[in-house]
Amino acid sequence: MEIRTQKQNILKHLQDGSSITPLTALESYGCFRLAAIVFDLKKEGWNIKTNITKNSKKKFAVYNLDNLD
Repeated sequence: MEIRTQKQNILKHLQDGSSITPLTALESYGCFRLAAIVFDLKKEGWNIKTNITKNSKKKFAVYNLDNLD
């Protein structure tokens, strides 16, 4: 079984065509700092889009990988 880092897991999640939120990252990958990982992935050249969503009184980011091939 291959052990992946949080960053690798999040990138795979995005590459599979799924969006990710901070709550999803925490529940699925134990990641408390999704924005920092997305920042690093963007620096590496990944085209990740950020949408701010409002749910009740809370605002949170939803990340998607753009231009999937």
